[in-house]
Amino acid sequence: QVELAESGGGLVQTGGSLRLSCAASGRPFSIYIGSWYRQVSGKDREFLARIERGGNTKYSEAVKGRFTISRDDARNEMYLQMDNLENEDTARYYCAAGMLVGAPNYWGQGTQVTVSS
Repeated sequence: QVELAESGGGLVQTGGSLRLSCAASGRPFSIYIGSWYRQVSGKDREFLARIERGGNTKYSEAVKGRFTISRDDARNEMYLQMDNLENEDTARYYCAAGMLVGAPNYWGQGTQVTVSS
């Protein structure tokens, strides 16, 4: 199985940018569909973006145009570039991997992103 570890979270001002990274180990990340989710305490986990093995991407309406998902299979890493951050983007962000679209099997521990004005 693959193990995932997020990094890059932190405190940022409204309108700022952050780049999250997800490092995979144990198995080649290239065989997986990668996704990013986030969760606010007390709410359901929210899908943000996914990137398929061939590089096709899909975004939720909440982040389309502001966030960019990418992957570097040679490094076994996935990224989420977040621009024009809003207070509502404050959440814990998780990377995930799976073999089927919409059905991730493996999750990281998450990294906290706090957007403050």
